[in-house]
Amino acid sequence: MANNEESRGLKSLFDWFANRRKSGSTSLERQEREIADGLWHKCSKCGVLAYTKDLKANQMVCVECNHHNRVDSDERIRQLIDSNTWKPLDEHLRPTDPLEFRDRKLYSDRLRETQDKIGLIDAVRTGLGQINGLPIALGVMDFRFMGGSMGSVVGERLTRMIEQATQRRYPVVIVCTSGGARMQEGMLSLMQMAKISAALQRHKDARLLYIPVLTNPTTGGVTASFAMLGDIILAEPKATIGFAGRRVIEQTLREKLPENFQTAEDLLQHGFVDDIVPRTQLKNTLAQLIALHQPVLTTPHMVLWETMSLTSTAAE
Repeated sequence: MANNEESRGLKSLFDWFANRRKSGSTSLERQEREIADGLWHKCSKCGVLAYTKDLKANQMVCVECNHHNRVDSDERIRQLIDSNTWKPLDEHLRPTDPLEFRDRKLYSDRLRETQDKIGLIDAVRTGLGQINGLPIALGVMDFRFMGGSMGSVVGERLTRMIEQATQRRYPVVIVCTSGGARMQEGMLSLMQMAKISAALQRHKDARLLYIPVLTNPTTGGVTASFAMLGDIILAEPKATIGFAGRRVIEQTLREKLPENFQTAEDLLQHGFVDDIVPRTQLKNTLAQLIALHQPVLTTPHMVLWETMSLTSTAAE
């Protein structure tokens, strides 16, 4: 009897340790999942796990394969603009639904849901700031807001920003990422292409610099207008840049397109893009270009004084 009781006690003791070990491992796995959530990022190209903090320090560029992960407008502004110099413009402008458009849901409902989800009023943020101490007007599109589509507010914000830059004699930089014109606003969306382009022409007539930065993706009406009107056009590596989609072109031409078709590298080779700049070098590159193209301000009195000084020196 004693041996049987001891064996039952020993068995129950083993069971207790086994159950404790099992529950402990489960809680450990759960704890690891909770700790790992948001702390690590798996690259969509090479599959390498990177510590999120280190990835952000490298401006969301994979250190293994140089893949440029998509960043939102807040992060882009932090990457480019000097601290405490950002002054947002026209944040009060809000999109409306003049056509009362409806697809799978009402356009007004889609707008409200997107605004609540990502905390933006529309697909672009504009403002004034400094890059390495040099003043600029900056527009940053955000793909999270309905694919960065260009609606009336996007066009109005960019136009007003360009007009401010012309008045202040600031260079303009627009970081482009968009699926094109916003179909829910119909012709009103297409009108923005001409409106922004006209503002850029006035900016150009004032002999001021405009640099678009094409990121992944830049397509549709944005590519067909202000994205390709820059004095110097920059692009991020491997960015998709084009007008119509790849599948549409292949179905129209009935031909298989090259693998690198509509990439930044392909456009650089064919002269549509002036340079491909990695994101980690973008701020310094923009600063150098802006510094090189600063307008030289001279007054008649200054020119006259220089002429008199040269004349007196030559007489001596």
